[in-house]
Formats: sequence, structure tokens, C-alpha cells
Amino acid sequence: MKIAEALFSGSSTRISEKPKQKFPEFAFIGRSNVGKSSLINMLCRNKKLAMTSSKPGKTRLVNHFLINREWYLVDLPGYGYAKAAPGEKRRWAELMEGYFKTERDIRLVVQLIDMRHKPTADDSTMANFFKNTRKPFVVVANKLDKLKKSEIEGNIQRVRDVLELSDDVPVIPFSAEKGEGKQQLLDLILAHSE
Repeated sequence: MKIAEALFSGSSTRISEKPKQKFPEFAFIGRSNVGKSSLINMLCRNKKLAMTSSKPGKTRLVNHFLINREWYLVDLPGYGYAKAAPGEKRRWAELMEGYFKTERDIRLVVQLIDMRHKPTADDSTMANFFKNTRKPFVVVANKLDKLKKSEIEGNIQRVRDVLELSDDVPVIPFSAEKGEGKQQLLDLILAHSE
């Protein structure tokens, strides 16, 4: 699978706001500083598609990107320690929870974590949430390029152990910087798009 075209389709501040056209959705979620926007831009081969910043928490809306005029890549607000008022953080949490509870054709959830570190309590909470919704999900262990080769296998196992992932949940080592893991993720999306 290749992404030939990626078009910004709109942002939502409320769950009732959805793109007019209905397509399968692939939701991307992760901690505020995990590199989600960089990963989306690399996947879509467009450095300006999703907003990136050195400051965490820039994604504050539910953003839809129409891919190949066939499916939506949905960029959800980051969770974790973004510097925001408690009311704003609550609004983001309600927006994300509402997104997963509405009638949508969500084919796959892509949860990003930073594979250099032990998954956080927030990472575990989100993984448990997806297990309970029974929606298919994959964990993308980003920042692979920051690790020594000897650290990779152990860190992937730590992700599996801390998040208590069953064998049917893939963990993809990924580098948004170098593109490692890109084809594996695209192939998984393709498998869930049919």
C-alpha cells in the first residue's frame, strides 16, 4: 500500500462535527510528545500536513485527513502532560472518549508510545480502554532511531509486558525520522481497510 494523496478534511471541536463523506477511519493517538504529527507527516509524505511543534500538546482538535480518497486518518489530541488548563485537558478527554463511543467505522486504532521509556500510566490507561472497546489496535513504538540495536528487543518486550498486550496486538518498532516500520504499518492499515 502507498499513500498517493492526503487531503486535510477538517477539524472538530465536538463529536457531532464529522466530515460529510463517510469513509473508514484509522485513529492515531498518543502522548503529547511522542511524535504523532511527525509520524503522520512521514506516512503521508507531506511535512506540513499535521502541525508539529517542539512544545507538546499542539493537537487540540480531532483532525481528519482523507487518504487516497478511500479512508480517513484521524489525528486525535495527545494525552499526558501537555501544559494546558485542567478544563482544557478535561475537554480533550471528553472529546476522545466521545469519539470512540459514537457510530463510526473505526477500523484500527494506532497507539503511539515512546519506545525509549517504560510506558506511562496514561499509556496503560489508553491501552486498557482500547481492549475494553474491543476495537482492533496496534502499538507503534516510536523513536526506534534513538536506541542501540542491543536495546530494541528488550524495550519491545517491556512495552508488551507493561501494557499487558495479548499476542494478537502487534507492536511495530518505528522511526518517524528514518521511516523504519512505515511499510509494516501501511500493510496493517491495508489489511483492515478491506
